Amino acid sequence: MAQEGRKLGLWAALVLVAGNMIGSGLYLLPATLGAVGSITVLSWLIAGGGALVLALVFAYLGLLRPKADGAVAYASEGLGPALGHFGWFTYWITCCFGTSGVAVAATGYLSFFFPALKATGPGVASSIAIIWLMVGANFIGPKLVARIGAATLLVGLIPIALAIGVGFASFRPEIFAASWNVSGRSDLDATLTSVTPIFWAFLGLECANIVAAIIDNPRRNLPLAAVGGVALALGVYLLASVAILGLLPAHTLAASTAPFAEAIRGVAGGLTAALVAACALAKTFGALGGWILVGAESNRSGAAVGFLPRWTSDVAPDSRMARDLILVGLIMSVSIYASASPTLGKQFGVLINVTVVISMVLYLLCSLALVKMAAELETARSRWVARTAGVLGALFSAGVIAVADPTLRLPTLGVAVISFAFYGVSRWRRLQPA
Repeated sequence: MAQEGRKLGLWAALVLVAGNMIGSGLYLLPATLGAVGSITVLSWLIAGGGALVLALVFAYLGLLRPKADGAVAYASEGLGPALGHFGWFTYWITCCFGTSGVAVAATGYLSFFFPALKATGPGVASSIAIIWLMVGANFIGPKLVARIGAATLLVGLIPIALAIGVGFASFRPEIFAASWNVSGRSDLDATLTSVTPIFWAFLGLECANIVAAIIDNPRRNLPLAAVGGVALALGVYLLASVAILGLLPAHTLAASTAPFAEAIRGVAGGLTAALVAACALAKTFGALGGWILVGAESNRSGAAVGFLPRWTSDVAPDSRMARDLILVGLIMSVSIYASASPTLGKQFGVLINVTVVISMVLYLLCSLALVKMAAELETARSRWVARTAGVLGALFSAGVIAVADPTLRLPTLGVAVISFAFYGVSRWRRLQPA
């Protein structure tokens, strides 16, 4: 239990939530959005509005179940074990696919120094090698991974800060206007379909729940910190997006493997651009190591309760999780190979779109769980706000899935089928006599 004098106030908690979100998720995103144009600023506003609602959903869930085992436990407690299993499975899968996207972003900024990596074959090999390098760091121990993450946390904000500062100092309105919609689709279609890749930058918005125990007066400050943290992150994202779209034409961004570095090179020179690329590269390595650890822990916890075969995991909580790390590394490597595309930006787009759509399934389940669990809140006003947030969060999550690329629906359906098959097998095993 945190001592009262060491608890976080509202502002400290808000900054912590925003700081945990802002980072590697943004570094290669301008290349994906460059194929659409500066109209994606509107998509940022839509995605940000949905993220604010979902942040409130998780804030209330954190108040109702402060000791729940993360986002994957809410669906189980609110909707039953079968959908709880589905929530765990989607989280486990998104850890693997989403982390693969971070590895592709790392290769993108590494290619700033080694241009040969822009080709498909060398790029795939580089991303897979980076994955196994950070799997190796996890083999050494979580402390090393934590130190790498801590060391690169503030470093990762340098490219974003420079892009905002340099971008607005040298902003060219004619470039921004000329790149408004280069997708060849209607403005409405271009705006809505861009919400899916953009929401990649908001994944992890539920992190406020993790620090609930150390927030002063959590019933008041946790919802404010969760929503305020997402709002602060949205403001930074919007500033960075507008700034970079005013420096480079959309088609140049779409072809770039290191958009922040490329945007700054034309204004501040090659040395500054190299610094930006190095900082972005360092942050992607830090984020990659941490997410591999989260994926391995999700694998271990799933195997511990029978969701996965025992042979896939070193089940003991104090184990080195060797089997878990190897399995996660293999799944990530296969996803890198399977998503290979002509450019790193396109490959990144495939991975993040799949990740976001599957993640929205978990957010949909958690929103529905809040609608049911809101009855436990003390006041009528709190119950009304929580239920409203749950309904809006469910509608937004379903909407993102609906407007996403139709080709993503089949993989999402496949995830559901595999999840319920695993759940059926795990139930059958538990019912067998010892």
